[in-house]
Order: sequence, then C-alpha cells, then structure tokens
Amino acid sequence: MPDKILNYPAALMNQVKRLAIEAGDATLAHFDEAGYHDEIDHKSDGSPVTLADQEAHDIILNGLKSITPSLSIISEEGSHDSGRAPEYVWLVDPLDGTRGFIKGDKDYTVNIALIHNHEPIMGVVYAPAWGELYSGFKGGEAFKQNTDSDSEKDIRVRKARREGLTIFVSQFEGPTPKRDEFLEAFKIERLTKRSSSLKYCLIASGKGDLAIRFQDIYEWDTAASDAILRAAGGVMTDWSGQALVYHKDKDVGIHKGFIAQSGDIDLSEFYHTL
Repeated sequence: MPDKILNYPAALMNQVKRLAIEAGDATLAHFDEAGYHDEIDHKSDGSPVTLADQEAHDIILNGLKSITPSLSIISEEGSHDSGRAPEYVWLVDPLDGTRGFIKGDKDYTVNIALIHNHEPIMGVVYAPAWGELYSGFKGGEAFKQNTDSDSEKDIRVRKARREGLTIFVSQFEGPTPKRDEFLEAFKIERLTKRSSSLKYCLIASGKGDLAIRFQDIYEWDTAASDAILRAAGGVMTDWSGQALVYHKDKDVGIHKGFIAQSGDIDLSEFYHTL
C-alpha cells in the first residue's frame, strides 16, 4: 500500500524541498569557486564523483526512506528497493553537474523527482551556490524560491519572442553537424552555455525558450526538471516528439538526447530526422 502522503502532493513537495536544501547546503562545504578539490574519485564509466555527491546522496536517501517508506529510490550514487508500490519510484541525482562543480561552476544542482507509472509527477531542483530552489507537481503549479530571503513566486514558461530565441546548450557538449543544422533553422537572440538541470528550470521560469541535447543522458539528470517544466506549461520530448518516459525497466534508463522547450515552438520538421 503506497504511503498516504502521496495523496497530498503539496505537503509532500514541501518535505522534499526541505530535504533538497539540506543536501544542497551540505555540498557547499565542499564547493570551491577556485576549482580546488582533493576528494575526487571516478566511477567505472570514467565520470567523476566527489565526497559532496556521496554526502548529498546519504541525506536524500535517508530522508526519502523516512518520508515514503514504501517507495523505492534510484539514485546516481546508489539505490534502495523497497519491494513495494512498484508504480512509484524516486529518481535522484544528488549532485548534477559534478564536472562543473569540480571546476568551481555554480550551476550544479540537487535533483529529486517522483515518478508514477513512468511519468514525472513531482520535481525539486536546488541550486545551492545560487540560492535558488525550483519545484512543481502534476496538477499544480511550478515555483521558484530564493532560499536566502525565503521568498517564493509562481513561474511560467514564456511565449517565443519575435526578436529571437534564447537557447541553452550544455557546457560539455560541443558543436556537431546535427546541432549546427538545428540552430541554423532559428532566429537566435542568445545562445548560452549552462550546466546541469538548471537550464531547464530557467525555461520553466521564462528565462529562455529551448534547450537541446544530442548525446545520451541518464533519466535522473532530467526527471526533476521535466516535472517542473511540465507544471510550468513546457515540455521535454525525445527527438521523435514524444514526451520523455521514465523507469521503463528496473534499472535507470538513458534518453537518446532530448529537447526542452516552452511549448509554442514548432519543431515538427526535426522529428525523426536528427
């Protein structure tokens, strides 16, 4: 039997927001804008991991177990299988943007998402170094909170501007023929490199129009910001135009690239072609 708090998404999201802040604030003790770190390790796939990743993971894992004991948790740094409520799962990236974090990039985030029957229905993204917390849930609204002042406001995607689009690309994904072909089709006011899931939250808050990715990416990298973007009126799709699907198998899946957008830009000519 799923936990009763799932029937109260606003209350659940408030608890998850507090958990994300606790985990994110723990990472700040290890963050150095000068890029100095002495506790870097590497996983089997060659990606870096730091003590901050593991500390944030431990805080989130223990917190989610307490809040929703019947739900399984899949985290980049280790998972927990409750064996119950299989239609629900938490997808967690305790520190999204580790490579940037190591270099002193303030864009790194803490990502926590709730998946129900393969759909992201709740997301919390915290950018500790910026003091910005984004959240949203299905059937509700999306929000941005300044954790320094504790002020919070509703956020909504914007309509595409005639003077040109603001498009976000990854700091670590360089130009390719496919990317160049895509970008040449649009009038662009600003092409901005940003790290982590923060760029998708910026679209949700009306600060941009599109974010594109052609390389593979893990589901825990997009799930939380996808839920927030949907609550704000936007959408994340694969390159066939279908909404992203999560937790299709027992293990975390991989998206073969995707598009995040405000929702009013016609991309149909690119579906099935890139």
